[in-house]
Amino acid sequence: MSLTDTQRAIHAFIADRIDAEGVPPSQSEIARAFGFSGVRAAQYHLEALEAAGVVERTPGRARGLRLLQVPDMPQQLPLTADDSALHLPVLGQVAAGLPIGADIGSEQVVLMDRALFSPAPDYLLKVKGDSMRDEGIFDGDLIGVHRTTDARSGQVVIARIDDEITVKLLKIGQGRIRLLPRNPDYAPIEVLPGQDFAIEGLYCGLVRPNA
Repeated sequence: MSLTDTQRAIHAFIADRIDAEGVPPSQSEIARAFGFSGVRAAQYHLEALEAAGVVERTPGRARGLRLLQVPDMPQQLPLTADDSALHLPVLGQVAAGLPIGADIGSEQVVLMDRALFSPAPDYLLKVKGDSMRDEGIFDGDLIGVHRTTDARSGQVVIARIDDEITVKLLKIGQGRIRLLPRNPDYAPIEVLPGQDFAIEGLYCGLVRPNA
């Protein structure tokens, strides 16, 4: 059974969590990590991984995942022949403007030079909009995202607000959290009490297609 690039990325995410923490992620954690609006999307991809024979699920257990094998990766034309290459899925879009829903469903995978990013990204997102232009991030750019839930004030982050995904400059202070654009034509986003807010990752570099 053929797997999508998103499913291969989920398989890698499960493997990384098992290596780092000794236990696999839950469906909710997978949904948050990949910007899904709910656990049903995560469940769909896990069912595909199980049908392909690369994971095994234990019914009734929140973390009942076991890796069986590494899925075959599609052939790609390499950009470099050395070990600095990163095989990165393009998981969807991120707004550099008003927040937009994450479009998880891309089949695109690109091979990138590790030296272009710091830290190393886990995946790429395509930018839509120009609110981060003064940061050098433009519409159509592919930005590298290092998956983490921790960020400091002053860092450029990929954030989720009520199931919408956006890239902005994080500012924390005086008991409030703001997401700042880097274009005066756009207003800051104030994170209000009660909103579902989470840091999905850190911006760690970009690639400009056809530049």
